[in-house]
Amino acid sequence: MKFPQPHTLKQIATIISAQYVGEDDFPVLGMNEIHVVTPGDIVFVDHPKYYDKALHSAATVILINKDVDCPEGKALLVSDDPFRDFNKLTEYFKPFEKANSLVSNTSSIGRNSVVQPGSFVGNNVSIGDNCTIHANVSIYDNTVIGDNVTIHSGSVLGADAFYYKNRPEGFDKLLSGGRVVIESNVDIGASCTIDKGVTGDTIVKEGTKIDNQVHIGHDTVIGKKCLIASQVGISGCVVIEDEVTIWGQVGITSAITIGTKAVISAQSGVSKSLDANKSYFGTPADDFRKKYKEIAAIRQVPDLIEKMKKHE
Repeated sequence: MKFPQPHTLKQIATIISAQYVGEDDFPVLGMNEIHVVTPGDIVFVDHPKYYDKALHSAATVILINKDVDCPEGKALLVSDDPFRDFNKLTEYFKPFEKANSLVSNTSSIGRNSVVQPGSFVGNNVSIGDNCTIHANVSIYDNTVIGDNVTIHSGSVLGADAFYYKNRPEGFDKLLSGGRVVIESNVDIGASCTIDKGVTGDTIVKEGTKIDNQVHIGHDTVIGKKCLIASQVGISGCVVIEDEVTIWGQVGITSAITIGTKAVISAQSGVSKSLDANKSYFGTPADDFRKKYKEIAAIRQVPDLIEKMKKHE
């Protein structure tokens, strides 16, 4: 998430009442989660396991809960609770904006596009030309939709990321200030849910077709011309490259990559990145032929046991 205009390190420190290491006028351009940071961004880190990753990431401002040496060319914001203060910045730069109508007057709807009765179109939403938004679709604030997109009833675009910190008093939610971006020629079935990014964008690229009851988590990027069948669940921060086919009831863990033209068979569980141009099956998902050979071998186990008994 980029700020409307550049801020200084001192200004950001004042907003969250934090100490800082760096020049007062050190430029701060935005804030992002570790997976999507770019130069000029703030990233937060509150666990020793990830200190080095954050300090050596593309981010140039690190919001951290420990006094450490500041890497050259970067700045630090030192806080007793970076998670809390990252939320403060999200609230400051992307505050919740109440809707005053079913279709916001700050939204933009292109030529020949139809929004059916009962749908909600939030603030600053952009819908391109020749789109059909069927009844009872909810499109949250700042969502961007290209041309020739069809979204069927009951789908929700832009709900919050499923991202919590486990504190002694309960789960603390990381606020979401990102967007959903749907490129042109995408079809989205009924009762699908696509969460917005924590600070970046959840993206479905051109020509992808999504069946009913599919969930796509925060900051996930789905490539061009993918086919995703019903009841697939995709976690946050997943990269699905172009022309991937995912059949029904597949579950995909977070922060992995599915290579171009991979095919994942129904009811598979994907727990690691998968190479391009291969077919996969099973839990954990593995090469299709290898997995079926394993299943065939397992089926022979009872016969082997019986043969062993006869030779005892």
